[in-house]
Amino acid sequence: MAKEHLEALFKVMDQATSLLDGVLHTSMIDALIEIGEDMHARDIQQEDGVPDAATTAKLKELFASVDLSSYSADEIRQALQLVMVKAAEHDQLEPNQQITPDALATLASFLISTMTPTMPATYRIGDIAAGSGNLLYAVMNQLTAARDTQVHGYAVDNNENLLALASMSAALQDINVDLYHQDAIDNLPFKDLDAIVSDLPVGYYPIDERAKGFETAAKSGHSYAHHLLMEQALPALRPGGLGLFFVPTEVFKSDESKGLTTWLAQHAHFQGLLGMPTDFFSSKAAEKSLLLLQKPGAGSKQATQVLLGQFPDLSDRKAFQEFITDVRTWYQQNIN
Repeated sequence: MAKEHLEALFKVMDQATSLLDGVLHTSMIDALIEIGEDMHARDIQQEDGVPDAATTAKLKELFASVDLSSYSADEIRQALQLVMVKAAEHDQLEPNQQITPDALATLASFLISTMTPTMPATYRIGDIAAGSGNLLYAVMNQLTAARDTQVHGYAVDNNENLLALASMSAALQDINVDLYHQDAIDNLPFKDLDAIVSDLPVGYYPIDERAKGFETAAKSGHSYAHHLLMEQALPALRPGGLGLFFVPTEVFKSDESKGLTTWLAQHAHFQGLLGMPTDFFSSKAAEKSLLLLQKPGAGSKQATQVLLGQFPDLSDRKAFQEFITDVRTWYQQNIN
């Protein structure tokens, strides 16, 4: 029944987005943003007669067929995510702007919960490469459900369109989040976060002048964006705060990895590196792993044995349960 309930919302959002996309003549992402805003406002926005009366009537009929109040925040996020995937394919978004798989959020949420036995009244978590906000919101929803705590989010992205999508998504889910449209390598507008979780963009950062002040910057030429972003994120954490970064699986095998490992040794507790299932990614070059860092201080310590391994396929229940048990045992023996 739950599957049919979620599917009903997805179909309404999907059909409404396709319908509006047919009259807007912009992009499917733009159409989705407007549909989400209309659903939140419970009204159809019209500008210069667009959408026309016939399209508006069809949209109202679609919206009337579902009751948003009957859906949880994460059900709304999941339905939106399915439409986002279609919209991203339709608009041919570049790989760094694609939707992060939910399994990555599940892993991040589990590690945060495991390594934070006692949570503050309000848990502050950010994403400095937030895109549409899907990864951050999935983690926020999962932490809220699992730990019965208030979660406040902070999201940064330099893509105005994706941030508009994140804003619409947050409004529909009633998520408490501050959104910032800026280059994440510029000064971040927040500090003392409990955690930062990011599916980091892979590639070179184009502004060499801004990058040269970073310890992870390349000795010559452009620097890797994901190196700079990790170095940028760590000072925004409170002492003992967690950094969970999805990075290229070959992150420590590149020519520039020496600068990254030197920085890590001096400024962070390197707590773990977990590979993700290969079928999550379109090619070997696109494969990512989760790098788990912790900011020194507040009683935190370097694990005596770094957590290394492979995140199992969620459909393999036995392997998944064994993984959960292994990680909890690792935390008790090496961190707690």
